[in-house]
Amino acid sequence: MRELLDREHLLSWWDGKVHRLLIDLAVALTFSGVLSTRATPWEFFLYSAIGVALLVRRRFPLVTAGASIVPVALMLHPAPSWVALYTYARRHGGAPSTWLVGIAIIGTGVTANLIRYPGQQLFPTLLSIGVNSALYTVPAMLGLWLHQRRALLTAARERIERAERERALLTGRAVTEERRRIARELHDVIAHRASVMSLQAGALTLHAKDEGTAQTAEIIRENSAKALTELRGMLRVLREGPSDLSEAPTLADIAELVRETGSGVRLSMPDELPTTSGSTGRAAYRVVQEALTNAAQHAPGASVSVVVEDGDELRVTVTNGPGAQASTAGPGYGLLGMRERVALAGGSLEVGPMPDGGFRVAAALPR
Repeated sequence: MRELLDREHLLSWWDGKVHRLLIDLAVALTFSGVLSTRATPWEFFLYSAIGVALLVRRRFPLVTAGASIVPVALMLHPAPSWVALYTYARRHGGAPSTWLVGIAIIGTGVTANLIRYPGQQLFPTLLSIGVNSALYTVPAMLGLWLHQRRALLTAARERIERAERERALLTGRAVTEERRRIARELHDVIAHRASVMSLQAGALTLHAKDEGTAQTAEIIRENSAKALTELRGMLRVLREGPSDLSEAPTLADIAELVRETGSGVRLSMPDELPTTSGSTGRAAYRVVQEALTNAAQHAPGASVSVVVEDGDELRVTVTNGPGAQASTAGPGYGLLGMRERVALAGGSLEVGPMPDGGFRVAAALPR
């Protein structure tokens, strides 16, 4: 009983929409005959029962159809049967049950008419059958048309959704193929050159005539090998999609990066490095790497300072003083790449010149 009185359960009979309940209330009052002023008490009781059946026609269309046959058989009020036929046809379409309901209602109306007016001639009888059939056929045809229209709209919506899924699949496949093509090109062009560089540097290390040359050649060889390792990881990402990037640089690798850059770079880091996510560690490393590269290109010989600070967020600051002007070729995408990396990690980046003619790069990254 509590479930029947539950508001949400009752509204579910009208698909949870109040306006449908209001429409059915208006239909029940209008077509049931309960508002008739000439109805006798038992007719009023009958019309009230039919009104309840019309009210729940969306939930129980067969009950509505059965209740509407009673006034048709008594030749009192045919309007409920029109609503019942329309509702059943709209719900079930051209199913055999729809035809049975239609035949039952029309047959009852014709039979009641013949019983009430016996001995009619052939023409009036045929005219009566035709008029009754037309009165019931119109709402039934309207219900069938709306049912078919809803089915067509549903099919069209499914076709559109399927086409969108197929288009997304084709787009993803095209992106994957393009990534693999780029990976092949990078492997053919860069990996080969870097491998040759590493081999030549290794040979120079073994046959160097002085210790300084040997150390420089060893640094070149180590950086070439690391570049190849990182390149293979990036190529794997391009071929197979995002991975764990287990070989990608982290925050702890910044010290090694600064050491390899040279003695002109000062580094300040906490003794105990904070625990950061993989994306934050990679972003911090790449910011320092790109900033050192830019300093070497645009201000060679200038002093460089790298500061890593721990707090509510990880702050990485790279500053360089003024140096000799150097003309370097390139599209100038370094700062843009840094901004994108920091943004992907959820941080912010500030870059700009300093009053003394140097340059400053400051990144704030979430831990």
